[in-house]
Amino acid sequence: MAKDYLFEIGTEEMPAHVVPRSVKQLADRTRKFLKENGLKFKDIKTFATPRRLTILVEDLAEKQDDIDEVKKGPAKKIAQNADGNWTKAAQGFARGQGMTTDDIYFEELKGTEYAYVHVQKEGKKATDILLGMSDVIKAMTFPTKMRWDSNDFEFVRPIHWLVSLFGSDVVPVKILDITAGRKTQGHRFLGDSVVLANADDYEDALKDQYVIANAEERKDMIVNQMNELVKENHWQVKPDRDLLEEVTYLVEYPTVFAGSFDEKYLNIPDEVLITSMKDNQRYFEVYDENGKLINHFIAVRNGNKDYLDNVISGNEKVLVARLDDAQFFYDEDRKYPLSHFVDRLKNVSFHDKIGSMAEKMQRVRMIGDYLAKRWGLPENVVKDFDRASELYKFDLVTQMVGEFAELQGVMGMHYARLAGEDEEVAVAIKEHYMPATAEGPLPETTVGSLLSVADKIDTIVTFFGAGMIPTSSNDPYALRRYAYGIVRILLNQKWSLPFNEVLPEIINMLNGVTPAKLPKGDADQEIADFIRDRVKQYLQKNNFKYDIVDAVLASSQQDPSQILAAANVLQLHHDDAEFKPVVESLTRIDNILKKAKFKGNVEIDESLFDDNSEKELYAGVQNLQKVESLADLYQGFVQLQPVIDQYFDTNMIMAKDEKVKNNRLAQLYAVSELADRLGDLSKLVIK
Repeated sequence: MAKDYLFEIGTEEMPAHVVPRSVKQLADRTRKFLKENGLKFKDIKTFATPRRLTILVEDLAEKQDDIDEVKKGPAKKIAQNADGNWTKAAQGFARGQGMTTDDIYFEELKGTEYAYVHVQKEGKKATDILLGMSDVIKAMTFPTKMRWDSNDFEFVRPIHWLVSLFGSDVVPVKILDITAGRKTQGHRFLGDSVVLANADDYEDALKDQYVIANAEERKDMIVNQMNELVKENHWQVKPDRDLLEEVTYLVEYPTVFAGSFDEKYLNIPDEVLITSMKDNQRYFEVYDENGKLINHFIAVRNGNKDYLDNVISGNEKVLVARLDDAQFFYDEDRKYPLSHFVDRLKNVSFHDKIGSMAEKMQRVRMIGDYLAKRWGLPENVVKDFDRASELYKFDLVTQMVGEFAELQGVMGMHYARLAGEDEEVAVAIKEHYMPATAEGPLPETTVGSLLSVADKIDTIVTFFGAGMIPTSSNDPYALRRYAYGIVRILLNQKWSLPFNEVLPEIINMLNGVTPAKLPKGDADQEIADFIRDRVKQYLQKNNFKYDIVDAVLASSQQDPSQILAAANVLQLHHDDAEFKPVVESLTRIDNILKKAKFKGNVEIDESLFDDNSEKELYAGVQNLQKVESLADLYQGFVQLQPVIDQYFDTNMIMAKDEKVKNNRLAQLYAVSELADRLGDLSKLVIK
């Protein structure tokens, strides 16, 4: 007969972001533990609050299945030596079945005698096996752990109680001096302890003590109460899944309420108000029906509606104190021209091994001007970029960013607007930090995109030059994220940038104008490969076939836009009927060239042609060499494929005449060079 098994770990309040991952980990480890021990069950439900991690194993078997089976072992001649003594093979076989050699008997099978044992074992009781849940707890991992008293045991927070109920039976799991029972705890302030008669009583019993154990139910309560407030007051609240998730795991019994603050604070930029409310206080900002931020907020209390006015008043006072600070910083910063802050950047270190922030801005301007010229960007873009590059880090020394570091760039944009800077310049100051996360929003403007790419290239080049290169397990300065941001922006803007060509030129250009150490020798290729590796990340995230990713990255191409174009072409035609013969023909050429160790240092001599197929191939290759689009190049190969096959059918490539042989290999080499623009096609999986 199956029963439900309840296991609860009661702790001091855990950080909200840890709770959902931890209860999932508890469920996953329990699932593995039960399967390894042969205990069947239906499913595992999870419950989690700031003070508890709980699982309910549904329909858990009362015991393991009994074992009654015959196990076949080694042949008799292996199980016993010439003297009839048991060998190590026999001993190991018996031991592996939990038996001894006395239990072995022999039976003939297809003319050969084999060792057998008859295994009969009664399954262990679930109540005995579940005592091992203590090991499940001890194996759990967390971003940070705590010890308490004089114990070596570590957990995310000190454990205060354990509940372990198999149906109505207590399974006395023990951690330190805490032995599991049937008593759980209600809400810290509103509830009392609860003695559970049965595992299935858990949710209802806790609700009576102001604990909503089901996280999804708490979330629904928050959303429903919030919707009522919004509807009643004709407000809007923008969806914020992360904040909703966080407040769900900050409370055990949610009560939503609204507060307000003086309208005078609305003169502060919206981002400052939102940061003060959302990031610092976990409040939801409120908008009017036209989408304009207003002087109200919505928050969630861990409790009921008793004394709610006092709660609202207290939250308002805390927020106003923060807004007073923000107002002061905002007013103080506006007393100075932008040049005041720019001058101070000479004394602000970008990194002690690299130099000042002012020196970085000088390098970024040079890099950006170089890139703008390479891409042929219009004069107005270059003009706005140059001005943005003179300013873009200035807000780092403002008082507002000193208090709200997460508003870097945002405050720069607002202060630049107030100072009368062009809108493109102001927006670029904000956008140069983008993307702030791997898949975060990209800059929308050309100037912002250019500034972001130039800034990130400078960071990567100078950190490599200073020897601070990421390892496989360590990237403290997020250089991989910067490189991935460069790739995403280049592809978004459709900017061509072959790094193997560009980086040596950039490094050479910066030499002598900066005290920062710059990469030497072949380090520019190391950086090019480092950024190019992020193209692989981009392709994988955008669901390109694994063999296509391998093929395009194995080419000599260094330009992310061309690598992506090649991947798009191969992905588009991968399942076409013509794809396989085209790839096979081009791969055959590569194989011949590799076998012949041909280096391509021979000019094609038309006078050595003695077959029409040679002339046709030569003409076809000449036409393809004029093609710029990779899509057109592939279609050209589709048309050329019968010509290549005919070439192989009518010509002996490895001719006895050395000149003829090399001439034919040179023709194939010309085809191979064109195919390399698409990638190493031998890595494609074709059927």
